[in-house]
Amino acid sequence: MNNNALQLSIAERRTLLRLGDILGVMIAALVALRIWALVDGTPFRTDFVIDNAYWIPILVVVWLLLASVNDFYDLRISSDLSRSLNRLGFITGQLLIFYLVVFFLSPRNALPRLFILYYGALLFLSILLWRLVLWLLIFKRIGAKRRVVVVGANWAARTIIQTLKNEAADDYEVIGIIANHDPRDTLTDEVPVLGNGKQLADIVMQNAISEIILAYDTSHLPSDIFEGLMASYEKGIAITPMPFLYEQITGRVPIQHVDRDDWKLILPIESVSIFDPFVPLKRLMDIGVSLVGISIFIAILPFLALAIRLDSAGPIFYTQERLGKGGKPFKIIKLRTMIKDAEKHSGPQWATERDPRVTRVGAFLRKSRLDELPQFINILRGEMSLVGPRAERPYFVEQLAKEIPFYRARLVVRPGATGWAQVRYPYGRTVEDALIKLQYDLYYIRHQSLLLDIVIILRTLGTIVSLSGS
Repeated sequence: MNNNALQLSIAERRTLLRLGDILGVMIAALVALRIWALVDGTPFRTDFVIDNAYWIPILVVVWLLLASVNDFYDLRISSDLSRSLNRLGFITGQLLIFYLVVFFLSPRNALPRLFILYYGALLFLSILLWRLVLWLLIFKRIGAKRRVVVVGANWAARTIIQTLKNEAADDYEVIGIIANHDPRDTLTDEVPVLGNGKQLADIVMQNAISEIILAYDTSHLPSDIFEGLMASYEKGIAITPMPFLYEQITGRVPIQHVDRDDWKLILPIESVSIFDPFVPLKRLMDIGVSLVGISIFIAILPFLALAIRLDSAGPIFYTQERLGKGGKPFKIIKLRTMIKDAEKHSGPQWATERDPRVTRVGAFLRKSRLDELPQFINILRGEMSLVGPRAERPYFVEQLAKEIPFYRARLVVRPGATGWAQVRYPYGRTVEDALIKLQYDLYYIRHQSLLLDIVIILRTLGTIVSLSGS
């Protein structure tokens, strides 16, 4: 191990990946313009490049969106060369399909047909070359695994060690743990105890540690641990709370591993500023998309209504009380997918896989998510948003809040027709599923932005097209 090797953090690696991809997109676009001009017999001069330069930022934005939607910067994919190349081919195919759809819907000669084909091939080659260089010359030689120690000997420590092993093994190397007692009751023998808090600064320097992961309840730090952390911090060593690193790697918030005294580590504590453009822009997007969605829904409603009625007796629409922002109840509107009075005798219960209550047409509506089209009415009313945590029933909120800490934190924002939890995790049927989905919901609440909303919407469209809804 070269102790002087550059140890890149997760954020630094992702930034490096994105910068290289952007450069690859720009090079591919410029070379494609050159080939296009050559084939077309057009002089490749400065004015020709300037006239078509608008393609470059468009293609950069499209690439970054498709890459984000397809987890191209996820550690489990970016650190695995074969998986990266498979995902690259998939994204390139999506790009070409998207362009062809736009091309055939656009006026004749509005878009350059050959240019985008040249660009698609060149993009694949440029990103392929970049990832090979990154893998062989940077990640494997210069950008060594980030050497870390974990401070703590509890379930939080065990969780982050296991997470790094399962999801970031090529990026992080856990050298050992710092603890004031032998933690063999909770941690595996694979991770040695290097010492206690008093020895932390010396251990960090001797082992070329670049980051300390703090898996301790910060309100009850022993004095020797605190002093060791401060001594290490003075030497420029990064100190990262376990919840933050877990969040970066998994896209979830580890609520079950955070003490209630440390709630501020996982929940945003600042109120939304009236000057924050996100809130009005999100609402404008909700209104615009819901108006389009309602128009589409009205056009296909007669066919859907006929199919529902022929398949089973009962109403076309189905309304149910859900909790919205601030715990305010509202009636969600959906197309009926179950038999009439499905819960008359059983009471409230989660839908199950191959639920006998779901009708044949209802199964298709659920997979295609067409049953959720009436929710555009809820969105237009302001009861829901396009993107947000799933709107849950009062009965389940009451039950889950008793078993899962922070569960009611989901109610701080409007519920969504789709959301980070919905596109990252399948439909939940148990308390354990609800816990994992809450981790994703809290991640969204902490990081909500228009870009994240767009990524979620695009992933939802992929679910609809592939009929992989539930």
